[in-house]
Amino acid sequence: MSNIVIIGAQWGDEGKGKIIDILSKDADYVVRYQGGNNAGHTVVVGTDKIILHLIPSGILHKNKICVIGNGVVIDPEALISEIEYLKKRNIDVSNNLRISDKAHVIFPYHKILDKLREEKFRKIKIGTTGKGIGPCYTDKFARGGIRIGDLLNKRLFKDKLKCNVEEKNAIFSKVYKHKIYRFDKIYQQYLDFVNIIKPYICDCSVLLNEAIRKKKKILFEGAQGTLLDVDHGTYPFVTSSNSTAGGACVGSGVGPTRINKAIGIVKAYTTRVGEGPFPTEFSAPLMKKIRTIGKEFGATTGRPRRCGWFDALVVKHAVAVNGLDGIVVTKLDVLDQMPKLKICRGYKYKGKLYEHFPSDIEVLWKAKPVYEEWPGWLQDTTKTKKFSKLPVNARKYLKRLSQLVGAKVEMVSIGSERNQTLFV
Repeated sequence: MSNIVIIGAQWGDEGKGKIIDILSKDADYVVRYQGGNNAGHTVVVGTDKIILHLIPSGILHKNKICVIGNGVVIDPEALISEIEYLKKRNIDVSNNLRISDKAHVIFPYHKILDKLREEKFRKIKIGTTGKGIGPCYTDKFARGGIRIGDLLNKRLFKDKLKCNVEEKNAIFSKVYKHKIYRFDKIYQQYLDFVNIIKPYICDCSVLLNEAIRKKKKILFEGAQGTLLDVDHGTYPFVTSSNSTAGGACVGSGVGPTRINKAIGIVKAYTTRVGEGPFPTEFSAPLMKKIRTIGKEFGATTGRPRRCGWFDALVVKHAVAVNGLDGIVVTKLDVLDQMPKLKICRGYKYKGKLYEHFPSDIEVLWKAKPVYEEWPGWLQDTTKTKKFSKLPVNARKYLKRLSQLVGAKVEMVSIGSERNQTLFV
């Protein structure tokens, strides 16, 4: 194994947590490079289901250095809660967690702004989680944000926080007619937070590049999915960071020539959480059926996921913008009882056939999917031990997905447990 980046190749929730957990066994470092605690990775270990939001799922393996990179926005309270959550499960992070001093910090006013903007001024609802992710990234790119390293310098932190609180209070009172925040309360609260996380803070770019020099193996994990990337997703129904493979370099301080491989995770069907266009969305009865079988509820919010047929245009787009070397297909078992399956290979809108994913949001809202129909296999796949032992129709379905998206299938997941994984 070399240095590998793992990304979601649809709208997120593709089952990255399980695959990262499996691949982490062969890695020395596992790096989270973007997003915040608006994302969740679920890993099933025996009878225990562990949900992580900020800390890389490699933390479930001993002797792995887990890094929260500079591209992540961090809510210290949520991070500390996650550390305690792991400790209660006898997973100690004291020796193997690292936090970039360049990562930006989420404050209470970011969360309030997130909700107020969604409620008051957006004609189009984005479906934000309300965790302050977008406003924190806004401050970052407006060059007014506060970084983890700033918390270690009390004088600098005090000055920066005063400016931010004054600005946000002016916005709250004049624009939203909302209550203002007390500087002293936030200041003391975050000094207490930094005292807890201080042992983990370091320059992660130096750490990772030194690891590469020593021939260590690094696994980079993204949150969300390609179609939620702020540049390459279904804008404006996206997250506020680059969830594509290129974000791994920016969000970790490691150069692109140091990453050797990119792998995309896809479901055997398609899901998305929140608002936005979804061309292959199921009808209500089928939606309910697949959502129930697949347990399609968000790990972070608990919101029910919207479900639809496999969309080859979405994944072909992801293969291109991420430079994917291969894909991992998850939740194949969810389709075990489907007599017929559909694969979207194009869209039609105003007489035009689209064979590549369009950026025009109107086309995505109104286009009709062009489907191929494939026979199901109507057999239980969850106990299969080898790829070659999968039902013939299941293998044919996977082969067709591979052909349409232009990437080979490297692994197939047929259940939530670690051993329910087939290597091709």
